[in-house]
Amino acid sequence: MENLEHLINPLSLSGIVFIIVGFIMYKFPPKKINSLYGYRTAASMKNQQNWDFAQVYSAKKMIVIGIIMLLISINFIVINFSNNQIIIIGLILLLFSVLYLFLKTENAIRTNSKKH
Repeated sequence: MENLEHLINPLSLSGIVFIIVGFIMYKFPPKKINSLYGYRTAASMKNQQNWDFAQVYSAKKMIVIGIIMLLISINFIVINFSNNQIIIIGLILLLFSVLYLFLKTENAIRTNSKKH
């Protein structure tokens, strides 16, 4: 039973949040550039075309990253890590996931801008 408790960890919870937020952003992307909701960076807010592209692209990436986080967190049941190790590993992977999402989306915005 203790191993099942390892499913509730920063990585699995973050994965669930990424999937939910990604799905919401994909189904209901913000229509206009704003400072409250959506993928907001200088590049995405530069113009409406970048904004629209960034919302859909980042939402799709968030869903995929969330699924990967959940799949990785399932391994915490099989591999016998301590609670502290699970928390540290989960937080490190969360940090890398956010960084990956940011870098991939920013690169995609630049590439998409050059096409148009």
